[in-house]
Amino acid sequence: MNANENIFALALASNHLPEQHFAQAYRVIQSWGEVQFSDVYLIPCRDDVGQDYWNSACLLISNKTSAEIEVELKHLEAQAGRIRPSHQISLDIDLIAWGKQLDQMQFNPKKMPLALDVKIPLSTLWQNPALAVEVCNFPVVDFKTDHFYASTH
Repeated sequence: MNANENIFALALASNHLPEQHFAQAYRVIQSWGEVQFSDVYLIPCRDDVGQDYWNSACLLISNKTSAEIEVELKHLEAQAGRIRPSHQISLDIDLIAWGKQLDQMQFNPKKMPLALDVKIPLSTLWQNPALAVEVCNFPVVDFKTDHFYASTH
């Protein structure tokens, strides 16, 4: 990693045409730098209103700043047709944390405390006490073939 690069922890969610929106978001995020994606989990809506969500996370290494990433994320959401407020979410992508090294990441105070649907996928990529979760049995989505299989994450 060079001195200009930053690590970004991102959380993604969708409950409206998620395969389409995740595929597009993954392509765009990959164009920003080196990225590692978590599995995609099927997790119920937080307030029990609306369809279950596809939730995933990624760690991105990029030359962008956190301000640039936040602007890009909102642009991606708008391209996907995100409407606020709504229980039908085409794409929600949040900047959860950023920094130069994983052990020195700064959490986004606007996203604290972290929701379970953020912790589950992100904890598979990054070991941090703030991401600790009990064993959860949410299904993992294979969105390339649209099949589900059991997971014990």
